[in-house]
Amino acid sequence: MAGEELNRPPSLPPYSEMVFAAIDSLKEKEGSSKSSISNCIESTCGYLPEEHDNILADQLNKLVENGELVVLNDNYMRPDPSVPAKRGRGRPPKSQTPASAPVPAPAPSQPGSEVKRGRGRPKKDPNAPPSAKKAKVASVPTPPSKTGRPRGRPRKVQLEPAGVEAN
Repeated sequence: MAGEELNRPPSLPPYSEMVFAAIDSLKEKEGSSKSSISNCIESTCGYLPEEHDNILADQLNKLVENGELVVLNDNYMRPDPSVPAKRGRGRPPKSQTPASAPVPAPAPSQPGSEVKRGRGRPKKDPNAPPSAKKAKVASVPTPPSKTGRPRGRPRKVQLEPAGVEAN
């Protein structure tokens, strides 16, 4: 086991810390490119894993998604604290504050209190008297059009085959 501990690479700080340190050390107005951040990390840290480029790309994407970094023309920079954070797509989630917590419904045993309704259309009361039927209104004949034809598409006419008798 002592041999394994000697061959172990020295521990690296988290990639997010290395990225922030690289961006702060470069201090460019228009931001730092991915390659310049990678070169800065390689120069400050002696040992980096073989998949350093993939890890760096993943970490940069996570930092951008979290709002800790901003991308402008493929250059990464820290967001300006005076600018409000950009809202993501879709409807924002509801806040779970105690002030907006749902108020419990009053107990149904109290007179005059309302019973909580279920979802959907309420069921018909079987004991209710039948409702009066609505009277049909006589349709008013429409005046013929200027061409004399009725409105709309003409109905299909089924022609009976000539000379064939039905059994």
